[in-house]
Order: sequence, then structure tokens, then C-alpha cells
Amino acid sequence: MKIGILTSGGDCPGLNSVIRGAVLKGLDAYGYEFVGFLQGWRGVVEERMVPLDRERVRGLSRLGGTILGSSRTNPFEGEGGGPEAISAMMARNGIDAIVAVGGEGTLTAARRLSDAGINIIGVPKTIDNDIDATDYSFGFQTAVEIATEAIDRIRTTAESHERCIVVEVMGRDVGWIALHSGMAAGAHAILIPERPVSIEQIAEWAVTVRKRGRAPVFVVSEGFRLDTMTEAHSHKGLDAFNRPLMGGIADQLAPQIEAMTGIESRSTTLGHVQRGGEPCAYDRVLATRLGMAAVDAVAAEKWGTTVALRGTEIRTVSLAEATERLKSVPVERYEEAAALFG
Repeated sequence: MKIGILTSGGDCPGLNSVIRGAVLKGLDAYGYEFVGFLQGWRGVVEERMVPLDRERVRGLSRLGGTILGSSRTNPFEGEGGGPEAISAMMARNGIDAIVAVGGEGTLTAARRLSDAGINIIGVPKTIDNDIDATDYSFGFQTAVEIATEAIDRIRTTAESHERCIVVEVMGRDVGWIALHSGMAAGAHAILIPERPVSIEQIAEWAVTVRKRGRAPVFVVSEGFRLDTMTEAHSHKGLDAFNRPLMGGIADQLAPQIEAMTGIESRSTTLGHVQRGGEPCAYDRVLATRLGMAAVDAVAAEKWGTTVALRGTEIRTVSLAEATERLKSVPVERYEEAAALFG
């Protein structure tokens, strides 16, 4: 059997570990042949691929990014897009199945292609940790550790100048990165998409912190909105799936905080640094296990499923269930953190 692997959507620490785990398990346990599609779904629709053998994946576990490249290409668009064209491409190249490694957009596309009869297994990937099918997705822990270290560093400059600093982290629709990094770094407030808050409340937290002789440090998800906003702040256009490109909410909040409190305020956006660099040990192990499990799912012909972490075990879940809804921060988790605000 010949398997094509792709990594699609935003890059993520641990992608290379998935590739390595899948190829090594497939070669040793099943004698499979592998190719890697270049630049995610773009490689599928443009028929661009490279062979993946033991030599190609050697030493990949510790490397960040993805050797296959990635993109936000929609596989249903373009001359080579759509189920019929992709099926014909697979037949021309003797490819029997595709392992699609990606987030909500990638897995949704995989589900639609699977429904059309293409043999696909998914592997959930997102630093946002927003895929409901899996307890944790690889890349998330690395992103949290990067954000936590950054917030720790920002706190020292905030204290030196007695400023309020608003730190923006990734999180389009959910606030898991903000919640975990904010709690770990002892942020004075955590602002997430699931819980709109008034600017008056944020200003009150800032004043409370200042009265205790501290410099307020707030962590905000890029998709957060004030209770007066109908949608999240976006000024960068749309992505390939017609979703608004997020970013810039911290720049909006800092001057409002300063105007309401008189506390000199600044904003810092961590941006893509959260995706970069080597994956942490936890993400290397989880990603490797998911890659190996994906090949087992191929062998079992569990088409239309994605591998997922449930507790400490790797399971398979239908792509339909995996993409039905996003995994948002529960009320109780937010209230747990909110008890420490101000």
C-alpha cells in the first residue's frame, strides 16, 4: 500500500514527529510505501510530492516546522481540486490513502473528501487545542511554554516602568493558550473569546493591581471581544477558507485602559513565535504516537476517522464527530482562573 502524507494549515511544533512516527511504523510493521505532498492540500491539487523513506525522516522528531511545508489551500478549488480530480491524481500515482495532518479546517476538508469516497485518515493538529475529538493536540503545550516564558519576561519590564502591558496570544475562537499561559505566568486577567468582558471591568482590574503596588499584566486571545463588540477585531482580510484573519486586539485595548485609568499602557503581540522552534518533549511524544496510530488506522481501513488522545490512550474518532464543534474553554475552567484576577 502507498500512503500520501500532508501537513496543512498553520505550522505547528510536532508536525515532523508525526511524519517520522507514521513512516517508521508503516515501513517496519506493514511494509508500506510513503510519499509526502508538498505545501499541504496545494501539493494534492497540484500533484507535487516527494518520496518519504527511513533516510528522509531520520532525526525529525526534534525539528520544528514541517519538512513537507504547509499552506491554507482549499482542496475543493482550482483545476486539480475536488473529489474527482484528487481521486484521479491518486490513481495516476498509485496512492491508496491519504493521512491528513491539520486543524479544524483541514479535518473538515478531509471529512468532505472522505464522504466522497476517498480513503483518508486524519491527525489533529492545532496549537489552539480547539479540536473537540482529542483531549490535547500536539503543539499546544509548546505554544503555552513559549507564551509563558514571554509573559514572564514582559512582567519584568512592566514592573520596571510601572506600566500595564496587554499580551496578545493566538486563539481565534477559543482561549486555551491564554488560559494556560496566563495561569502559569500569574497574569492579572485573562481575556478569551468565550467570555466577552467590559472595558470598565478590565480597567477596574488594572486599578486594583496598581493599588497593590504591582504592574498589571493581562493576557488576551486574538479572538477576544469586548462586550460592546459584535465580532472579533480583524483588519487583515480573509484566509483561504474565508475566515477573518485575527490579530490586533491588544493594540485596541491598551490605549483604552490608559485613557480610563491613567496607567501608562503598552501592547505586545507574540504572533507566530508561538508556532516556531523545536517541540517540547510532551509534544514530540504525543505527535509520534498519533503518527503511528494513523498508520494503524490505515491498516485497519478505518477510513473517515481521525486519531485522537482520550485520557492517556490513542483512539479513533469519526471525522464528522471531530469537526462537529470546537472545544471551547468550559465556564468552570474560566471561573477557576478568574478567582485570581485583579
